[in-house]
Amino acid sequence: MTFIEIGCGSGGSLQMWKRYFGPHATIIGIDINPACKAFEADQIHVRIRPQQDEGFLQQILDEFGPPDVVLDDGSHIMSHIDATFRYLYPKVSKNGVYMVEDLHTAYWPEYEGGYRQKGSFIELTKDLIDSLNADHTRGELPPDDFTRSTLSIHLYDSMVAFEKGRHTTKMAPRIGAERASTPREILGRVARRLRRPAG
Repeated sequence: MTFIEIGCGSGGSLQMWKRYFGPHATIIGIDINPACKAFEADQIHVRIRPQQDEGFLQQILDEFGPPDVVLDDGSHIMSHIDATFRYLYPKVSKNGVYMVEDLHTAYWPEYEGGYRQKGSFIELTKDLIDSLNADHTRGELPPDDFTRSTLSIHLYDSMVAFEKGRHTTKMAPRIGAERASTPREILGRVARRLRRPAG
């Protein structure tokens, strides 16, 4: 398995991921600080360049192949996160995971963020929720590569994880009827059942 961590910090996490994923994992750290090269070890490779540099990211892919997991804990600057995601996510393996940490910065102006700030990664994620569900929009939003390659989006405090995978045929839930029941109809049936006398 191939794991990319963007942002090496003090280096301890690279060794942690190596222990976690085991002896056959390839761990790649990306940072702008040349001192991070000191964290290289067996299975651990460190490359120094800005995370938003698409040419550099392609060099990583050429050297190590498509990643199975990407963890962006890099600059936390919105345009950097966005550029990295847009370039790397389509290239993550078909059952891979892409995570972005420290997204409280999406609300901070010094990181190009702000509450409901256009261009923040939180706002992009909200749009991607629609893309994930594009098949159900009755033509208002055409399905795209993200729709077809993404199984789920998991949101946590200051973190988001995108899980890739193959879809089976999507369909709206049906409850014993020719057409999908509306929430009002379902609640009406439940209420009628609850009003029935016991026995």
